[in-house]
Formats: sequence, C-alpha cells, structure tokens
Amino acid sequence: MAKVHVFDHPLIQHKLTFIRDVNTGTKEFRELVDEVATLMAYEITRDLPLQEVDVQTPVSNAKSQVLAGKKLGIVPILRAGIGMVDGMLKLIPAARVGHVGLFRDPETLEPHEYFVKLPSDVSERELIVVDPMLATGGTAVEAINSLKKRGAKHIKFMCLVAAPEGVEVLTEAHPDVDVYIAALDEKLNDHGYIVPGLGDAGDRLFGTK
Repeated sequence: MAKVHVFDHPLIQHKLTFIRDVNTGTKEFRELVDEVATLMAYEITRDLPLQEVDVQTPVSNAKSQVLAGKKLGIVPILRAGIGMVDGMLKLIPAARVGHVGLFRDPETLEPHEYFVKLPSDVSERELIVVDPMLATGGTAVEAINSLKKRGAKHIKFMCLVAAPEGVEVLTEAHPDVDVYIAALDEKLNDHGYIVPGLGDAGDRLFGTK
C-alpha cells in the first residue's frame, strides 16, 4: 500500500503559512512556492541510493559517496505544477522534466489528457509528479495513469496541500505510488476546494482569475 508522508520541517511549515495567506501577492507567492519545492525536494530524495567511490582530497585519498541507481524525472501537472519545477531543479539539476496536461469535462467533471511529453527513457527513471494541490484526486490519478500507459514504473507524487478525500482516492487507485505533502488539510468543501487550502494555486502563481 502507498505510504503518505507529511513533511513537518519548520521551514516548510513557516513558508506554507505565507503561501496560504490571502494577502500574499503573486510575486511573493511564486517565490515561496519555489522555496518550499526546494525544501520538499530535499526531503523526497532522502532515500536515494548511494555508492562508494574513491576521491583524491588535497590531503589524501578518501572513500566517499555519490548517487547511484535510478535517474530522476520531474513531471509537473499543467499548469500549476510548473511553479514547483525550478525549485526542485536547484537541488537535482540533472533531472529530466516531462509535462502532463489535463482538462476537466465541463459536464462529467472527469479529467482528460490533452498534452503529454516525457523523457524517452521514462521506464528507467524515478518520476516525481508535482502539483501544488491534491483536492478530489481525479487529476492526479489520471496523470499517473498517463505515465504508466507510457511505461513509467517508479512514481512518487508531491504536493503542497492535500485533502483527505484526495489522498484516499489517489492511494486506492495507485497503491504503488507514495504521496509526499507539506500539509494534510481538513476537507473538501461543496465546490471541491481544499479547506483551509490556499485558493487556486494556478491563478495565484500566474496572476490570472
């Protein structure tokens, strides 16, 4: 079964408070999301495998550690997920970046993909799907479906805030995908918004309504 990790790092929680604040403007909101994404990238990569190498220091030869194993990929869900990519690339600059675009059918409210562009070696990479919000879970489930259809085998999902309903939907649909979040919020309201949440992440990132 999927594991759900809630990051309690003080810096993440501090910055998330200002991300939630309705008085935080677009510039500051964008910068804070970028910073929190960097901090979350530090946490989500904690279990990456290492291998021992020899390195010559100015003093002597040393046994030291470098990353080993799977290559990484970051896959933002368009459009709001884009706001988290640069912050992650600051820590893992060699990661490849793919994109998944989804739209909701206005009648059925079901998500449908309209754009998918991924690294050619997607089956060999550990992919981190990113989106600031996990509300109903429908979009995240469909995005991961899109990746699996194209051969992805190792996937994690990372977001800023999540509703319990969305976490349940995602982990039931994809029990092999661990979920990493900065805050598990109270609930969804009648309009499908996370409470207390942070509003519409896309609109707040890009200054649109």
